[in-house]
Amino acid sequence: MTRRAAEIRLDALLRTACDVIVERGLANTRTADVAQAAGVSQALVFYHFATKDRLLAQAFAYAVEQDLARLDAVMRSTAPPLTKLRRIVRLYTPAGRAASWPMWIDGWSESLRTPELEKVSRRLDLRWREDLATVISDGVRDGTFECADAAGAAWRISAVVDGLGVQLAVHERVISRRQFTEWVRVLTARELGLDPAQLD
Repeated sequence: MTRRAAEIRLDALLRTACDVIVERGLANTRTADVAQAAGVSQALVFYHFATKDRLLAQAFAYAVEQDLARLDAVMRSTAPPLTKLRRIVRLYTPAGRAASWPMWIDGWSESLRTPELEKVSRRLDLRWREDLATVISDGVRDGTFECADAAGAAWRISAVVDGLGVQLAVHERVISRRQFTEWVRVLTARELGLDPAQLD
């Protein structure tokens, strides 16, 4: 197998592992499940990942990198702070990427017991908050937002998104997507001195 072919195969295995984890959960995903879904032998899975724990941790890290790449694209853009804020909130919420939320919830839970997963999930969580705080600070500087504590606002906004996101993803029909979107919009507007309509 050439190096390029091995890289392509590894990427495909990680993508497949993410799909299997979303469907089965971290605790119930076996290397055999990933091999079967990818149409490869279990030996090939072990060739790339020495253990099941390493496979799960690398799949989780792969999913994190996909989300961070989307976040990086927003941050690198020349869009004004309000546009960046809208895009970040859309990316972060289950309304924008509902399929991956079960994986994040699972990852947070497993992070209590698996240091490697905790390290990866913390990196993702902190990056979202840091970039959100940067956008808020940029908006305060140019007069778009009014906020005395950008870092605190970023933490409060993301904490509400996380809490409501868990309810939306785990407890069917407890809240609707419309309620979720409206509550996040109202809270974000209050934190930043905006009219909620500006976040549509």
